[in-house]
Amino acid sequence: MPKNLIQRWASAAAVYKDRRILAILFMGFSSGLPLALVGATLGVRLAEEQVSLTTIGFFALTGIAYNIKFLWAPVMDRSPFPFLTRQFGRRRGWALATQAALIAAIIFLGNSDPFSSAGLTALAAVLVAFCSASQDIVIDALRVDLLAENEQGAGAAATQFGWRIGALVSGAGALYAASFGGWRFAYDLMAAFVLIGVAAVLSVAEPARGRDELTKHARDFGEWLQHAVIDPFVDFMSRHPYVPILLFVVLYKFGDALTGVMSSPFYVAMGFTKIEIANISKIFGTIATVLGVFFGGSLVYRLGALRSLLICGVAQMLSNAMFAVQAMAGHNPALLILTIGAENIAGGMNAAAFVAYLSSLCNASFTATQYALLSSLAAVPRTFLSSFGGWLAEHLGWMHFFLTSAAAAIPGLALLLWLMRRQGLSALVPARH
Repeated sequence: MPKNLIQRWASAAAVYKDRRILAILFMGFSSGLPLALVGATLGVRLAEEQVSLTTIGFFALTGIAYNIKFLWAPVMDRSPFPFLTRQFGRRRGWALATQAALIAAIIFLGNSDPFSSAGLTALAAVLVAFCSASQDIVIDALRVDLLAENEQGAGAAATQFGWRIGALVSGAGALYAASFGGWRFAYDLMAAFVLIGVAAVLSVAEPARGRDELTKHARDFGEWLQHAVIDPFVDFMSRHPYVPILLFVVLYKFGDALTGVMSSPFYVAMGFTKIEIANISKIFGTIATVLGVFFGGSLVYRLGALRSLLICGVAQMLSNAMFAVQAMAGHNPALLILTIGAENIAGGMNAAAFVAYLSSLCNASFTATQYALLSSLAAVPRTFLSSFGGWLAEHLGWMHFFLTSAAAAIPGLALLLWLMRRQGLSALVPARH
């Protein structure tokens, strides 16, 4: 390898030694931590407390804040937080406020009793999701403001790595902790882990960018509304057949969302212990997901986004059907390894292709707004459509439920075939590079 090429690679890699990048990694950890606490981990807890499957399914609605966070993002972007902004700056002030609220909400959730007061537990989960979504808003803004344009790729990579570690800690880590000291101890421990994000925020200086822009946008609200909200919608609708595309974005991961929202109660019903769930579903599953993302990215490079979506969508549908086989086998750890491996590899491939497709729909002039709206829409199956998964599982039984969840992928795949035909693409002809 030529010496100058080695030097260029070394120079590019040096950005990861930057203290800001390390701080962003730990902020990503804090961002990834809460999702499982109101999702898969909470599902295990509810199942152990003998909460009905229908109720567990409707608990997916507690994550609605992740779908609508764009509604209050402008307030956090333009306004100061009392006292904290004056002491720490606009971005860091909001970050510390949301993190303090998140710690309190996680402790509240851990101290609630889902068996005797499911409503109070649901309220606590809503508060955790709201604080988590708000933290995401300000951490994303802080990351962008901290880094120069040529450093944004490293910042995004650090955020994703930290996020997955945080999700693993609140998934497998929380299950280990609950096995050792009970659910209250587990959630208190997860709340303490948020302090890592607090330390990361305090370790960086308030970005110079935008320090003097707290109030100047108030008199230009009409212009801001036009550019930030109306123009991105008009642009998107003028460039795409937006009705079928938006329907596809909602429906493509419907089957996967149905399976995901009920997977934790299913493991408990099959007799798997928290340790088995942590080892197989969380740790092994995370490794399989990372492999799937790598394979999916390679597939997109070779075949393009739409063809890759078709292949990955079919793979995801078949992997969902494997859960029906698991339901017939019952407590079989070896089969669960195969089931989780297939589902997570397919899910990782699916995620890579889906993100590539959503990104391709965005206009460079409105990337942030259009992608935020599309990704919020893509979360609708996880939050709303899958909320009936518990009712279906109770009335159909596990085997037929998972066969139904596999079939739920068909409408999205049918829309994908229509979009491919409209663009003149064949599923059998590879893309040229």
